Order: sequence, then C-alpha cells, then structure tokens
Amino acid sequence: MQTSNKIFQALGIPFTALVSVIFGLLLVSFPIGIFVVFESEIGGDINYEYPLTHLELFNGTELYQAPIDISIGDVFVILWTFYLILFVIAILGPKHGFLKSLSSIISFGKYDTNSNYLINMIKWFSILVLISILINFVQEQFSIVTIPPLVDNDLIQFFYVSLAPLVEEFGFRLVLIGVPLFVIYSHKSSIKYLIKCLWNPGNLDIHDSTKAIFLIVFVGFVFGFAHIALGESWSEGKFVQATASGIILGWVYLKYGFVVSLLIHWATNYFIFSYANFISQLNFISIEAAFSHSLMSLLELLFLITGSLSICILLVRRFYSKRVSDLEI
Repeated sequence: MQTSNKIFQALGIPFTALVSVIFGLLLVSFPIGIFVVFESEIGGDINYEYPLTHLELFNGTELYQAPIDISIGDVFVILWTFYLILFVIAILGPKHGFLKSLSSIISFGKYDTNSNYLINMIKWFSILVLISILINFVQEQFSIVTIPPLVDNDLIQFFYVSLAPLVEEFGFRLVLIGVPLFVIYSHKSSIKYLIKCLWNPGNLDIHDSTKAIFLIVFVGFVFGFAHIALGESWSEGKFVQATASGIILGWVYLKYGFVVSLLIHWATNYFIFSYANFISQLNFISIEAAFSHSLMSLLELLFLITGSLSICILLVRRFYSKRVSDLEI
C-alpha cells in the first residue's frame, strides 16, 4: 500500500498541475464564448440577433413562418448559463471541492474516483482526446480522412456545436442508456427514484454489469452511426472516432453521472470551438486555419500528456486493487 501511494504521488504531482491548467482554460472559455458571439464579427452578414426559426433546422416547418421573436443569441445565453451552472456543480462536488480533491492527491497519493466531478471530467476528457487523436492517426495511414459537415456561417456553426452536447447527451445517455438501465436494474418504480437514477446511474444496484456494458457499447455504435448518417453529416472517417467517444461517454455516465458526461461533451464542442473561433477572429483567419494555430497545437499536446497520465493512473489503480484482492483471497 505504501508503494502504491508513492507511485500515485509521483504521477499525481504532474497530473494535478496539468489538471489545474486545464481547469483555468475551461473557465476562461466561458467569457471567450460570450465575446465570440456578441462582440466579434464571427457571423459576417448576420449576428446574434438572427432569428432562431430561420435556421436550417426549422426549414420546411411551420415554425419558419411563425412570428416568434427568439434569436440564436437568446438561446446561446440560456445554454451558456446552463453549462456554467453544471460547471460550478462539478467544482463543488459530489463529495469534496475541486481544490481539496487535488490536494489529497498531492499530499497523500489518494485518488478517490467519486470525490469530485470536475477532476473526473478533465481526466476522461483528456483520455477521449488522446484516443481520438490516435484513431485519426491510424486512419490517416490508410488514407481515411475525417471531414466535418459543411457550414456556411461560423456563428451558426458555433451555435450548433454549443447546442449539440445538451441534445445528444439527453438522447443518447439519458434516454438510450439511463432509461433501459433503470428498467433492467431498478427494484423501485417511483418518479423521484427514476430521476435520481437518470441523473446518476450509480444509484442503481448494478450487481452484474454485463448488460450495462453491452448497452453502452451498442449505444456507442448508434452514436457513431448517427454522426455519419443523419442530416449534414461527417464523412465516414468520423464513425470510429465518434463510436469510441460514445462508448467513453456512456461509461462515464454510468460511473459518474450526467454532470460529467455532459461537461465532457461540452468540452469537445463549445470549449474547443470557443478558442478556435477566438483565434480566428483575432488573427483574421478562417476557422480551419485557426485549428492549425500554435495555441491549438499546444492545447492538443496538453491533453495528450494529461490523457497519458490519466491512463497510467487508471492502470496503477487497477493493478494494486487486484493485488489487494488476491492477498485477501
């Protein structure tokens, strides 16, 4: 046990330093996003007052002609506020605050996986980024490219990527994973207990996780397929990456709940695009060129290192927990 604590301390010091940096970057992305939408020229000939009902999402529907005075700026502020509230919840709980949980890793080499939402969010987001980059690298060796859907306006694109985490996490995690898990494993039928379990499936008594894992993998494949088959979709190269992301998000939802899975999805969309659009506006370059900027490369390197350390911590924890179990037997 003493040896494991020393290893955790050795891994924990650089891990906590990187997590602290990422926390700062995540926090700063909130005012950056507001600046991009309301103070920059990201939309070109349109701005944040563009009517919500004029989006392609509503083309061909009665809402397109409806006199509803709601702009994309109004909806963006609602989304932004919702994500900020979840971010504050993640800082404070569920057991200990963000700083207290970090200090316990540095001081004692103790890593409580259920201590703080935000640490788990950063850990698994970094792992997701690492795996996504590795998948892209392997696919490129076989000339499989990943091309995003074409969007004519950067403001509308930023609005869509900010909306997607909430819609997709509600559909793919709450509905397609949370509800079936409740049906399979719950022995109660109250609405209050249903909501509690949808918020965090860890409240269920999942004694045999085989069905849960199968469900997560299945929904992960559906998530990947949806990215290449529905609407203005990605190219086929996105399927494997989106499937892997869907499986990770499903696992995180099962282990830590809706707050962590949604914030990871928020980070892959809003967080990354807020910085890319900010760089684009400051340097008067396209959003595509902004993704090749040195700052974005630095962010990528930061997540690669953090993701690698996170995997090392997971492996060490698994090794020593298995070793303790064997000794007890």
